[in-house]
Amino acid sequence: MFHDNPLLAQLKQQLRENLPKKEGVVRGSDRGFGFLETDNRESYFIPPQQMKKVMHGDRITAIIRTENEKEQAEPETLITPFLSRFVGRIKLIKDRLNVVPDHPVLKEVITARPIKGLDEKQFAEGDWVIAHLKRHGLTDNGHFAEISERITAGDDPEAPWWVVLRRHDLPRCAPADAESWQQLDEPLPREDLTALPFVTIDGASTKDMDDALYVVTEADGWRLTVAIADPTAYVAPGSPIDAEAAKRAFTVYLPGRNIPMIPRTLSDELCSLKEGEPRQALCCEMKIGHDGAIADDFRFFAATICSQGRLIYDQVSDLLEHGSADGFTPNDAIRQQLQGLQALTAARQQWRGEHALLFSDRPDYAFELNEAGAVVAIHVEPRRIANRMVEEAMIAANICAGLFLARTPGYGIFNVHPGFDAEKIAGAAELLAAHQAPVAAERLGTLEGFCELRRWLETLPSPFLDCRLRRYQTYSVMASQPGPHFGLGLPAYATWTSPIRKYGDMVNHRIIKALLQGAACPAEPDAALTQLLSEARRLNRFAERDIADWLYVRFLLPAVGSEQTFSAEIIDVVRGGIKVRLQENGAVAFVPAGQIFSDKKRLECSWDDGKVYLDKEVRFELGQRIDVRLKDAIEATRSLVATLATPLDAATQSESAEELEHEVREAVAEALDHGDTPDSGSDA
Repeated sequence: MFHDNPLLAQLKQQLRENLPKKEGVVRGSDRGFGFLETDNRESYFIPPQQMKKVMHGDRITAIIRTENEKEQAEPETLITPFLSRFVGRIKLIKDRLNVVPDHPVLKEVITARPIKGLDEKQFAEGDWVIAHLKRHGLTDNGHFAEISERITAGDDPEAPWWVVLRRHDLPRCAPADAESWQQLDEPLPREDLTALPFVTIDGASTKDMDDALYVVTEADGWRLTVAIADPTAYVAPGSPIDAEAAKRAFTVYLPGRNIPMIPRTLSDELCSLKEGEPRQALCCEMKIGHDGAIADDFRFFAATICSQGRLIYDQVSDLLEHGSADGFTPNDAIRQQLQGLQALTAARQQWRGEHALLFSDRPDYAFELNEAGAVVAIHVEPRRIANRMVEEAMIAANICAGLFLARTPGYGIFNVHPGFDAEKIAGAAELLAAHQAPVAAERLGTLEGFCELRRWLETLPSPFLDCRLRRYQTYSVMASQPGPHFGLGLPAYATWTSPIRKYGDMVNHRIIKALLQGAACPAEPDAALTQLLSEARRLNRFAERDIADWLYVRFLLPAVGSEQTFSAEIIDVVRGGIKVRLQENGAVAFVPAGQIFSDKKRLECSWDDGKVYLDKEVRFELGQRIDVRLKDAIEATRSLVATLATPLDAATQSESAEELEHEVREAVAEALDHGDTPDSGSDA
């Protein structure tokens, strides 16, 4: 009788319209249900049946219904889907193609088909693919995706590299080479410095050597010349090679391989500052006093140089730190160069410590791979004296470029770091006031105030406050106008020392060379270019991290369940547990709350405070060192699961593998919500 009754349908619609609605983001669970989280942190339960319409990360509006005195969200309108282009794996169901997104929270099996031109029969179970969501369950009858690319087979040992590169839409190989290379006809006088004992200092496997150093010790300090490889002598602005370099923006460095920004013939051969071979270079000569200050009369000029020493970091460090190095016996000229650079470096570090900011002294970690792409070792590479010598020389040269370009023409590609996020600085001030920091709130937004704060933080016995403050900081960006770099403590900073690897440095080379010629400068870089450079740098970092996480899981699998103990630093606290970095190899592991203490009602892991409380008492905090053992290695989420080496109670060891994976997925989802935490801003 009431079937298809228009009055009843109208009444239902009116009742529906009178129900409250909320906008927010879907937070999924690997157990089928989810939550709608609004911008003001309200949370509404989404039952499993309704979750089938949406995905984790979707931004939607939902109707809020009350059933049995409990509020539930019923998804109504899709605002922004979480998935668009994504990496997934093929799943065959009754010989029909489906794709499962490669994401720690998403487990949806999405019906799929290949785009026109791709044969459906080429896809096998487990293959890695690129797919695009074409229909969404909230607007259509179920989710549907198109497969645009097969990345590689599921069992390909090199899958981590190919998958990560394609996930971030990065190139897989070097740019196409030219049939022949000729230097451009540039009206630029070049000084002949081929007789001077320039040296390069790099890693043993480095081929794209782009900087060489020459120092003269004088009565009042040093005269340092930094010579930089000049690919702009071969690559014309607007040429196809230049356009491809601009698109790539950076050389991509990954464990075991790199994908160059320019063709390898240029990066590794014609422009690389090889020992004994004359090379075109752009140079900066600067005078540095005994106090480490750079005199204002620095000069840029073009030159031809010839490296007289292809030196290796570790060998140079061994020589200077211990007096000798196996297989390395430099002649007197090179030995004098190294002694001069060592003394200059000490002066520059003293000056930067007093007038700017120094880098945190953290080691690098290098993966050693075999021919099959498996990790055979992870080497800790501390920043030794040779690394510091090159680092200080490059920073000094980039300071000069920042000042040079800021004066004339007033633009270029600058690295700018504003310090604290403008929207978070009030929170930072409140936190600092609670810890009685000696810097007034109104000075936190100034370069001088930020430097004063950083120096005070270095005097504290614990890194806890420093770790907390990073959440209030922002990232450095590329800008066409000069601006301060708070992370370095400098009023202006423009890199030009890696034009083989960074397109922004090529842009700065061209501007500097135009000024040296007295020619019209290239136009000011537009916002599209600076945004592309900033985004490309961010994607490269993500790619490097993603590859490392994958390799760590594979490498550390034999340690799972063993008695091997790792010293670890707490780097984040989330509701579901703590994230730690293993000091031995740099791997990041997650210690679920259930592996800290079995009775979670007595345990509180506070992201806001950066602390873990047991019975309201602080047991762990950001920056603290603890000992852990590995409990599991989950390749599906590229996650290492750890447990305390000395458990707070025995029951923490009883969690099942399923419970551990659930806790990890929940924690990864929460960490993604918070986003990455900026470092101290020293990403120059």
